[in-house]
Formats: sequence, C-alpha cells, structure tokens
Amino acid sequence: MYRQHFGLLHKPFELVPDAGTLFLSESHKEALSVLRYGVVANKGFLVLTGGIGTGKTTLVNVLAAGLDCPHHLCVLSNPTLEIADFYYYLASKLELPFDGNKAKFLILFSRFIENCRKEQRRVLLIFDEAHALPFELFQEIRFLANLPPEDQVALSIFLIGQPELLDRLTDERLLPLRQRVAIRFHIEPLSMDDTREYIFFRLERAGAVRRQLFTEKALELIHQATGGNPRLINILCDNALVSAFAADALVIDDAIIRSCVAELAIPGEQASFSLPQPDRRMKPGWIAAGIALLAAMGLGLYLAYTNG
Repeated sequence: MYRQHFGLLHKPFELVPDAGTLFLSESHKEALSVLRYGVVANKGFLVLTGGIGTGKTTLVNVLAAGLDCPHHLCVLSNPTLEIADFYYYLASKLELPFDGNKAKFLILFSRFIENCRKEQRRVLLIFDEAHALPFELFQEIRFLANLPPEDQVALSIFLIGQPELLDRLTDERLLPLRQRVAIRFHIEPLSMDDTREYIFFRLERAGAVRRQLFTEKALELIHQATGGNPRLINILCDNALVSAFAADALVIDDAIIRSCVAELAIPGEQASFSLPQPDRRMKPGWIAAGIALLAAMGLGLYLAYTNG
C-alpha cells in the first residue's frame, strides 16, 4: 500500500525476518556466540533468556541453519506437550523407534548418545518457550541429561525462554537440573543507537533511497515507546508508514509516532507501547520564584494598607 509512495521494493518491517533482513545488535551477536560456544565446547546445559519479541527464536533459527552436518538437532517449540507426545516427537526427530514405552526408549536414547560420542557427533535439544514448560517436563529433561556420563557428554540441552524461566528454575525440586546449567545469558533490548541502525538497516534492505524517512525526534520516540524491543519497533514503524501514506507525508515525524503510539497502546497488555508522561511537578526554581512572588505581593498589600 505504501511501498510506491516511499519508493520501497517491499515492506521493510515484516515481523518474521528473512536472511536478508536479519539485524544483529551487539547483544544478539554475543548471544549467538554463546549458543555456538555451548555446542562446540560441549557445555551441556545452557539457558538463554530475553523478553517477548527480543529475537530469541530468530537466534535459534540462525544457530540451526549454521550447524555442521555431524549434529542431530531437535527443536521443541510447543511447551504444552504431554510427556508421551514429547517422547514421540523426540524419537521422530532423532529417527528412533518409540512404541509408547518410555523405559525402552530411554535405553535406546542412551545407546544413541553413546554412539554419537564415539563417532564424534553431537545431539542438540533446544526447548523454545521453556518458561512455559510444565514441571513434569522439566523432570523428563533432567532424566535425559542424566543418561550419559558427565565426562562423556555428546548431548547439549538449551532452554530458551522469557526471564521468568530463571524463576522457574529456582524451584528446589529442580535443583539437580539447575546445578547442571553451565552458561546463562540474557538478551538485552536494543539501545537508542541500535534502534536507529535497525530501522535504517530494514529500510535499506527494502530498497529505500533515503535513509531519513524518520526524523531524529521520531526515532527517539520509537525507542522510548518500544523499549528497544525489535518486534514492537516493527509494528510501530509499519503503522507509522501507513499513517504517513494516508496523510500524503514523505517523512515520519514525532507527531505521527505519537499518534500511532496512542492508537496501538493497549492498557494492561504485556509488551505494549507507551511514551513517558511529561513531568508536571513544579521544579525547585519555579517553587522559589512562586514563593518570592507571593512574598512581594504580601509586602505590597501590607504597604498599601499601612499607607492608607
């Protein structure tokens, strides 16, 4: 709708990035390095956290796409599976038989891990949205991790989720699992500079001739309203382009951003949009000036009364 208006080849702020629109901030680069290190260094358990829309799943996809062939990868993105369904899914991804007998499968799985170790192959299990895993599934993960000897690890388990994942792991019943976590990393939101470069990057990849489709003030408000969350930045910028197109404007200014923020803000919704409210408290200088003014008025009234 607005592509021709702004001279774009395609929409720059799609929520799901392709390889050409993948932008990695310093925090994302570090997180990806941590994930890769967790694989190659045989670190066993790794926990990666980040807020909603910060790019955790994107990093998992980048990691998976870059793995060498001697790796068996299983990514579980549905944390609500029943235990039997979990083992069926795991067996199918690793091409192991499963007839519903968990004990039999664990024996096969243990042999599979041992063979991978001998053949210098790795097995990587990634649990996305791990903060939503039921306690029972956490226990099953611990059982899997306990199968190979700790000094002969060919199995890596990554738990990826929102920050409350760390709270889940504080459960004393999960102490054996928590003690096996070798690496923890948290993805930080984009900084103001990262937000600016992210928007410029997306626009350039979409074929924008002009970088400055957004004024500097608009960019600052975008960062404030989204908290540097990439998903929210995409939503807000896309809405801003639509609004500018409707108004026949070629530049998105702070007024357009404020209008979009007001339309998108949903009270009580997590990861919503908001701008800081102006500070209406009286500043110390104004208070002092007010006191002086009142004193002068009082003195004037007193002199008028005494002279009268």
